[in-house]
Amino acid sequence: MALRFTIFLLTIATANCRIIDHIHQPLGKQLFLSRRVVTDSSEFDGGVLVNDKGKIEAVLKRDVVNSILTQQLDNLKVIDGGNLALMAGVVDSHVHVNEPGRSSWEGYVTATQAAAAGGVTTIIDMPLNSIPPTITLQNLKTKAASAKEEIFVDVGFWGGVVPGNQRDLTDLIKAGVVGFKCFLTDSGISEFPMVTRNDLAEAFAVLNGSGTVLAFHAELSQNDKSTACSGPGCPDPILYDTYLASRPDEMEINAVSFVASFLPQTDVHVHIVHVSAEGVIPILEQARNERIKAGYKGWRGGVTAETCNHYLSLSSEMIPPGHSEYKCSPPVRNITNKMKLWEYINDKRLDLVASDHSPSVAELKGSNFMTAWGGISSVQFDLPLFWTEAKARGHSLSMASHYLSAGPARLAGLQDKKGSIRPGLDADLIFFDPDASFIVTPQVIRYKNKISPYMYRVLTGKVMRTYLRGQLIYADDELIDGPKGKMLLNEGF
Repeated sequence: MALRFTIFLLTIATANCRIIDHIHQPLGKQLFLSRRVVTDSSEFDGGVLVNDKGKIEAVLKRDVVNSILTQQLDNLKVIDGGNLALMAGVVDSHVHVNEPGRSSWEGYVTATQAAAAGGVTTIIDMPLNSIPPTITLQNLKTKAASAKEEIFVDVGFWGGVVPGNQRDLTDLIKAGVVGFKCFLTDSGISEFPMVTRNDLAEAFAVLNGSGTVLAFHAELSQNDKSTACSGPGCPDPILYDTYLASRPDEMEINAVSFVASFLPQTDVHVHIVHVSAEGVIPILEQARNERIKAGYKGWRGGVTAETCNHYLSLSSEMIPPGHSEYKCSPPVRNITNKMKLWEYINDKRLDLVASDHSPSVAELKGSNFMTAWGGISSVQFDLPLFWTEAKARGHSLSMASHYLSAGPARLAGLQDKKGSIRPGLDADLIFFDPDASFIVTPQVIRYKNKISPYMYRVLTGKVMRTYLRGQLIYADDELIDGPKGKMLLNEGF
């Protein structure tokens, strides 16, 4: 006999979800309904049918939904979000979890709980800040052991390229890392040194033909008097402009030009992380066009770039003296630069937006911009941060889904599993209220160290419910049950 499921309805009352009836039963077929089903290219009234494996079975317009609802179906649970937007879960492809080794900075439990609360259903963990870094197969095993049975959302892993680990790269690819990251300047972490031209040439030789991605922290070090100066008459390290002057946009532009010089000799997909300087994008576009003319047939010519919410939300003019919670590398630049990045977003000249969630303990911050740890934590607020700025500029929820879900999933090679509302993909779904607002407070923050440049700021848009493969993991400001996340590594790892 077919198991009968109780109908599960959500009604909207003053922008809140109120559960009329909820009986916990085994997962069967589910029909998620919304007047605003949002894909990365459109928005419509309808629903998403999810099978008992947690996969999207069909995407339906309202007339088809109404036909289904007139039938007496035993094995169907209906979740009606009313006017809440139904969207694909966010995929954050740039997160520093730091466990093991620096778990006082961040750990898998707190990072993934914060992600779930923010509608982020997949994070991709960066290879550095943990001890050991993900630069060998054994180190990946150590990191995966730390994450096992602790993750509330799905977690993938970047590998790292450092001097001397070229022989380890193939094993990491076989294990299922989404790609590799390297630094062209000091990473600030002794376990993860920067690479030279020779190191890169060796790495590209190994990675050619592999189909993987090599991502760059693209700043080239330079000698700058403002960093070496000390004593009377020197720039005040309490002022943000002192730090900004030490990392001018030329550092990014020169680094990207350096990366572009390798492209004629390799077929490896290159990606520039956390672009802050607007002058980077034309250089990348020229490199992409030359690759395409040469016959490269991969996504975006195998040349992509991301920016981060802090570059789209903040500007240097607004940063108060001594507030190193605003410090990151590359730095937040001026308002003119920020507006240019938004032009690129509007014209889809950037490929994705990520958090670069880079936490630390409070003791590493302080009021000196030159010595404070550089990193902004924000994985919990990816969607509302982007939406606050995007809505004010008249952009659509589809644009948010394009940049926060589909784009990062494509970079990580997960486009056939994550990042979109499409048949066959995981039912990683969120109900989002685009008109609600909330204040960022320490009580709201779920990641470990409650440090934020957005503290007490009002953000637009609130995640009401988060589903991972059709399973409810967050609702009404509370996490639901224990960890349900999976590690996105190859079988047999």
